[in-house]
Amino acid sequence: MLLFVGLGNPGGKYEKNRHNIGFMALDRIAADHGFAPWRSKFQGQLTEGKLGSEKVLLLKPETFMNKSGQSVGEAMRFYKLDPSDVIVFHDELDLAPGKCRVKQGGGHAGHNGLRSIHAHIGEDYGRVRLGIGHPGRKDLVSHYVLQDFAKADGEWLDELVRGLSDGAPELAAGRNDKFLNAVSLRTAPARSSKSAEKPQGNERPAPKPDDPPAPDDTEDRSPLQKLIDKFR
Repeated sequence: MLLFVGLGNPGGKYEKNRHNIGFMALDRIAADHGFAPWRSKFQGQLTEGKLGSEKVLLLKPETFMNKSGQSVGEAMRFYKLDPSDVIVFHDELDLAPGKCRVKQGGGHAGHNGLRSIHAHIGEDYGRVRLGIGHPGRKDLVSHYVLQDFAKADGEWLDELVRGLSDGAPELAAGRNDKFLNAVSLRTAPARSSKSAEKPQGNERPAPKPDDPPAPDDTEDRSPLQKLIDKFR
């Protein structure tokens, strides 16, 4: 059994915040893979289902971000899980928007949700780091993460959470490379070779060898110049 944890803050006020991308990821996985209805448990919202052949619990702590570890630790102890059975989905300032990386263990890099989880279960859990970009200055971070995603972010955000859901069975099976590939197919789909051949914008297609020469665009040539052209 695995425990997938999405980090965020509870309530409609925070629902679309950058800090809540972990909640968004789990909501999508639960909806796409037919998980049971969410229920209140372990100071959070919990549901369960299967990803591939793996039984998986999804948990959204409702303790607010800074105390996420309370909820995670309670659920982990109840189900007698090890930290290695836990995978946390969280926002990542050090990744460009829409990027996704998987990491096992390590520090919390100042993320308050991870800091709390560290305090309750240690550092040997997995993370799915979801890029939201950086505001540019450290003093702007708190305001930035608690702001809603901009409308311009809607397309990449939707494709990212869809990709996370597509690859969730691979993540549960421990096939991180295939999980990341599934995400990439959504966020950076391969371009068709045919589309690359189409002329862009106002570009004219290259003339074929048998095409007649293009007409001269200048109409202000003198009669003498036109006569000279006939004898060229």
